[in-house]
Amino acid sequence: MIRDTIKSATTASMKARTKDRTATLRMIAAKIKDRDIELRTAAKQPEDDTLVIEVLQKMAKQRRESIQMYEDGGREELAAKERDELAAIEEFLPQMMSEEETRAAVEKAKATTGAQGMKDMGKVMAELKARHGAVLDGAKASAMVKQSLQ
Repeated sequence: MIRDTIKSATTASMKARTKDRTATLRMIAAKIKDRDIELRTAAKQPEDDTLVIEVLQKMAKQRRESIQMYEDGGREELAAKERDELAAIEEFLPQMMSEEETRAAVEKAKATTGAQGMKDMGKVMAELKARHGAVLDGAKASAMVKQSLQ
């Protein structure tokens, strides 16, 4: 389980006295715990690895956006800190689909759902998320779906 891997990485980081990495790993654990608390009253509980991957993907997306904003604002030292956090987060994420694999998955989902135009974009995205949720970059896939449905 990814959760256990994160715990053991945190312990190793504390023993190695890598302060920044330890802080990032603790932040990841805190976000996962927050998500667990949110889902306590939910009727349907997602699989543990699925939950952890969703949290990590959200954190990675936030870091990428922050890096872009800091670079645009000329704050390279803050962008570097965010890059370090992003690297630690991405260690625990599964390998994302390549562009070619994503394009093939989009075409297959389009054929499966019988999508004809932009009004069917939601159906295609739902199909993609159901089949490839953890390894699919949603932003890339969304752009490809838009392009292919126009």
